[in-house]
Amino acid sequence: MTLIDTSIPTTNVESIPELADHWKKLDLRKILRRPAAFLSVSQSNSLYKPGGVQYGERHDLRGSLEATVRSVEAARHRDNFVSFNWIGYSVFRQGYPQSAFDTVQYDSWTGALDATPEQIAWDNELVGELRELVRPGDNELFEKALQTAFVGTDLPLELARKKVEVVVITGIHLDWCVEGNARAARDNGLLPIIIGDATGCHHAESEPAAFDRINKFFAPVISSETFLDLLTD
Repeated sequence: MTLIDTSIPTTNVESIPELADHWKKLDLRKILRRPAAFLSVSQSNSLYKPGGVQYGERHDLRGSLEATVRSVEAARHRDNFVSFNWIGYSVFRQGYPQSAFDTVQYDSWTGALDATPEQIAWDNELVGELRELVRPGDNELFEKALQTAFVGTDLPLELARKKVEVVVITGIHLDWCVEGNARAARDNGLLPIIIGDATGCHHAESEPAAFDRINKFFAPVISSETFLDLLTD
């Protein structure tokens, strides 16, 4: 018999705040009819599969993967979703461009690990449940900056070429790469929307504060259920 750790929340939907008053002035249903892109951020074996460097956070039990699958499948049915982007984030960064700050921080993540190239490649790989949803023409890339794919990748060009206005973001970690990409999206003139239950922090108890901050200042945070409803005619 497999025992389930009941201390791990299976969803964070209850932590998603009510939309900030300023977002309530928008018709998100109409916003989501504009040219849109889907961004899955850092949803790799590292976080979801036994043996992954970050598996101890147990995102496999916390619902973000299932919510992402639902959201991607719904977006595929809308013609205005013109760009699907699978954004990797490797914790093995010895070969990345580094400042003095980056060097010591990256070393603290994996410097003590004796991982083979094959193990690193597996850790970085997009988790299988999402790999099955990748289609020809999708954009696959890895972040090169600390917490955003808008620096050092072809993502900005991808979005500009396809005249994207709205970016829907899922992935890990909510208070790092997801927030970083939402902030960058706003600074690039885009309209980011976060699918809250398709994200997660390292520690679940950090999520209410992260949701509150993002929802107040940078992007509407909604549930996957609300997202699916907004895509329905």
